[in-house]
Amino acid sequence: MSPSTPVSVLTIAGSDSGGGAGIQADLKAFAAHRVHGLSAITALTAQNTRGVSAVHVPPLDVLQAQIDACFADFDIHAVKLGMLANAEVIALVADALEKYRPTHVVLDPVMVATSGACLLEGSALEVLRRRLLPLATLLTPNTPEAELLLGRRIENADDAEDAAAALLDLGAGAVLLKGGHMAEGARVIDRYFDGVTREEFIHTRLPVDAHGTGCTLASAIAAQLCCGLSLPNACEAAIDYVARALQGGYTPGRSAVRVLDHFGAARPA
Repeated sequence: MSPSTPVSVLTIAGSDSGGGAGIQADLKAFAAHRVHGLSAITALTAQNTRGVSAVHVPPLDVLQAQIDACFADFDIHAVKLGMLANAEVIALVADALEKYRPTHVVLDPVMVATSGACLLEGSALEVLRRRLLPLATLLTPNTPEAELLLGRRIENADDAEDAAAALLDLGAGAVLLKGGHMAEGARVIDRYFDGVTREEFIHTRLPVDAHGTGCTLASAIAAQLCCGLSLPNACEAAIDYVARALQGGYTPGRSAVRVLDHFGAARPA
């Protein structure tokens, strides 16, 4: 690889036809961090700022071909996982990760869209726990996703601390439990735990309804890891990036949902 060639990051996730989340958000975040973005599309969604109206999962052999083509030609430093739809897709992706062994795997366990649309079949949850969590360098659930993974409620700060440790026990290398859904006043607290280090990353809660924050955060972390940051520092830098992207966001559709401004966020704060 020549000095002028950027490192590559692969997103394995669903497509958002509205451009605010999924692989569209992932590729914008990669570009803003000056890493080369690759994609393997696990699902096609008919989606806009108002919600998801249809989901189509392509044949498994097409997904396999996408992943194989990327690993055959590019120096992939990290893989970001997003919407994986069903147990068969999860098993295929797990097999691919076991075969290619990328240095970093950032798993955003996409289960339910902000609109409430289900993006993961119920039968796939156990396969995700058993096959993917042990392969993840970092797991980045929000509170509802963590509750589904653990089968219990998370209602306060003590619950969140316990949940981060319990998620780590499921096999992930580290956990970043996102705090956007937690009622903690005017602050959003994202909690990081890797078995040794505990960190809290705190930002002021913004009065906005946003789309694509989880996808962007996981992708920004993957990009920061490729740039050489440690895992806690990559999380902190990516959280700061998302906060700036939210502040500069815009509303491209007819709803009031804000889409992140990736390239404005890439400029120094």
